[in-house]
Amino acid sequence: MKSYSDLITADIRLVILRALEEDAGYSLNESVLHSILAMFGHKVSRDRVRTELSWLAEQKLVTVEHVASVDVASLTGRGADVAAGRTIVPGVKRPGPRG
Repeated sequence: MKSYSDLITADIRLVILRALEEDAGYSLNESVLHSILAMFGHKVSRDRVRTELSWLAEQKLVTVEHVASVDVASLTGRGADVAAGRTIVPGVKRPGPRG
């Protein structure tokens, strides 16, 4: 059984991937992601956003570029598959069906 913390972390990662998937350029900066997470009930620090982006990059779900002291995340093909539920990655919540 997963802990409460594990469930929250998995959902934060999914929210990040889905936000990137919905962006026209598949790319958002940490400030925008921070605001989106708050909209979905995850009031986390900017440091936490950066930590999750690093984890997602290690899993090859996003790439992260440092631009003028801000992290900019871009979705990879594998990340798009996870966001859509076509691929399962432990540590990322599996999305429910859309519709």
